[in-house]
Amino acid sequence: MRISLALLSLSALSRIVEAVVGPGTVTGNTAVHDPTMCKDNTGKYFVFSTGVGIEIRTSPDRTAWTLVGKVWPSGASWTDAYTGTSNGALWAPDCTYVNGQFYLYYAASTFGSQNSAVFFAKSTTGLPGSFVNEGLVTSTSSGAAYNAIDPNLLIVGSTWYLSLGSFWTGIKGETLASSTGKPTGSTVNSLAQRFVNGDAIEASVIYQSGSFYYLFTSWDICCQGTSSTYNIRVGRSTTFNGGYVDASGVALTNGGGTLVLGTHDSIVGPGGQDIMTDGDGPILVYHYYTSAGSFLGINRLDFSSGWPVVV
Repeated sequence: MRISLALLSLSALSRIVEAVVGPGTVTGNTAVHDPTMCKDNTGKYFVFSTGVGIEIRTSPDRTAWTLVGKVWPSGASWTDAYTGTSNGALWAPDCTYVNGQFYLYYAASTFGSQNSAVFFAKSTTGLPGSFVNEGLVTSTSSGAAYNAIDPNLLIVGSTWYLSLGSFWTGIKGETLASSTGKPTGSTVNSLAQRFVNGDAIEASVIYQSGSFYYLFTSWDICCQGTSSTYNIRVGRSTTFNGGYVDASGVALTNGGGTLVLGTHDSIVGPGGQDIMTDGDGPILVYHYYTSAGSFLGINRLDFSSGWPVVV
């Protein structure tokens, strides 16, 4: 979107400059876990994040954030069988905004359990209470080969593809019907797996840049405050449904993964990431820890070398 700077007030210009030139600098209510970001056709930004009812934050400029409510302000009883309680916390939402519609995938489970499920919802506004429950997408139970949490939707032409998974045998993918947002069959293919540190890999995101698809994951341990060891890794492939290798040529299905962002300075355990294309390019969204809690991080990504670099 082109903007005539001559028509902007100084305050509006400063907000745009900060959003574009100062990535990672955010203000307002930013205490999030597992953020996903969308931008509607008016230019408003939305961040959805883990929590009871799934929390919604909005921003006019990608910098100043306001908590505006929940996706399910009256609860989501259909998830209780997986959270083990009434109106339990829902995890790792994934938002895609296409043709005036918000598509939201999210997970229900408990820590360390494979009694897990991914659900789907739609909204035309993205605002609290506006979402329509589209129901169960997929689920797993104890003894399954993988864990059905941390969904991420990739749309390639008319093809919808969902990546998901956490620990166990790692990251999986399956094709969805664009008409329903649900799987077209029972085929699930492997995208990435670890064989050390308890097989700790999750939070997959597939992003297309140029002729490559990039699979981002979070490694190691989340949600332990400043003891968290989360870090963001990546591999790439010329096809979205497999063949990912890291910068050293190691297959992601064989434990490969090139570091994108890890603990540095006062930023601890960055992960739970999402990626969105904005006017100034690809945007990496994630949470990180300080001694005060878990917060929203936003940075641009530079793919000019063929591999994503945080800028």
